[in-house]
Amino acid sequence: MSSFDFDLFVIGGGSGGVRAGRVTASLGKKVGVAEEYRFGGTCVIRGCVPKKLFVYASQYREHFEDAAGFGWSVGESTFNWEKLIEAKDREVGRLEGLYRLGLENNKATIFDSRAELVDAHTVKIVKTGQTVTAERIVIATGGSPGMPETLAGHQYGISSNEAFHLKELPKAIAIAGGGYIAVEFANIFHGLGVDTTLIYRGMEILSRFDGDLRRGLHKAMEKKGIRIILEDVFEKIEKRGDGRLAGTTLKGETLLADQIMFAIGRRPNTANLGLDRAGVELDEKGAIKVDLYSRTNVPNIFALGDVTDRVQLTPVAIHEAMCFIETEYRNNPTSPDHELIPTAVFSQPEIGTVGMSEEAAAKKFPEIEVYRAEFRPMKATLSGRVEKMIMKLLVNAADRKVVGAHILGHDAGEMAQLLGITLKAGCTKDDFDRTMAVHPTASEELVTMYAPSYRIRNGERV
Repeated sequence: MSSFDFDLFVIGGGSGGVRAGRVTASLGKKVGVAEEYRFGGTCVIRGCVPKKLFVYASQYREHFEDAAGFGWSVGESTFNWEKLIEAKDREVGRLEGLYRLGLENNKATIFDSRAELVDAHTVKIVKTGQTVTAERIVIATGGSPGMPETLAGHQYGISSNEAFHLKELPKAIAIAGGGYIAVEFANIFHGLGVDTTLIYRGMEILSRFDGDLRRGLHKAMEKKGIRIILEDVFEKIEKRGDGRLAGTTLKGETLLADQIMFAIGRRPNTANLGLDRAGVELDEKGAIKVDLYSRTNVPNIFALGDVTDRVQLTPVAIHEAMCFIETEYRNNPTSPDHELIPTAVFSQPEIGTVGMSEEAAAKKFPEIEVYRAEFRPMKATLSGRVEKMIMKLLVNAADRKVVGAHILGHDAGEMAQLLGITLKAGCTKDDFDRTMAVHPTASEELVTMYAPSYRIRNGERV
């Protein structure tokens, strides 16, 4: 009989933590899970799920406009922010209930409290002050939005957390950042009728994404009416007497807005967890260091998801949790596979991508073939909407393997999931060429680009 109170104790009730706790409990192990806020973590409560619901809401204005080209007469439409928030909150509450139910049905013990390490095997439940022991401990506390604490007036700004709970829709918003969170919220607020400005310190939005998609999305966003300011940052923010905010940039421009939102990256939630008392090592960014099997330097303590700052995506945290279970409870050592992860940016138009960008592939391989198509999708022909889709395949010329696939346009995220399987399987361009097209679809371009648009040899386009 174990001398510990629990076989496994999980600190953090997000996607990775709940999966680790629920599945381990289903194996007959005694499991405790502590969460200080709400079960579901960033993704369910104030991340992927509510964000996608906001994306859907923001698209209807264009849907209504497009309908006329297909013979529909749509009457006057209005938008109610309060109703959207109420509906979003109901769905988030439903999903949180399912997370709890999964733990309860598998007889895991739930602690609605912050939990901190006392030592390598002891956890303190902060709300009650009690301590419990565990043979193994998983840290899955996720991350939180970074805020520019050194910026004068930063306290007047909001992060993505607060954006999901605004009491009223602003008339104007300025968003600082150029990553996927900043870009998605810029499109969301613009779609809901908000005067939107995006300000980013870099030379182009969405660093590390393929250059064609970055430039294509930038152009499309500006055409819609979103203002994008590059190579500039806020120097100070002041609150005016009328309640509005004035953000002064380093280049001397003043942006007036009702809300200023910061989407400048996320940081691991490791502060005040007692990690030092247990001897758990952190890296220079405050993330927990782990080995290939998500084990920290303390043999019985593991870490999953965003708190490790490996890949900040919900499916990755879930995958890491399943690998932990295989390794520790099924005698099948399995390390998470972080290669070729498909991902989407739910901008408007959408981005779906898997594998290397053109820029990265050109540096790695002596010669690559670039297959690129840019076209007007069929849906835009009758609607009259001026928009273009971009589809792109990158091929290593030496073995014909497809090393990158990138899409800008409607349903790009859905296509990226299937392309992820294809690239993971190691398919070559010849495999794409002998696959029949589904017509008429936008995705048929992926299997009908027979000749390369251009080649890149030793880093030079030829």
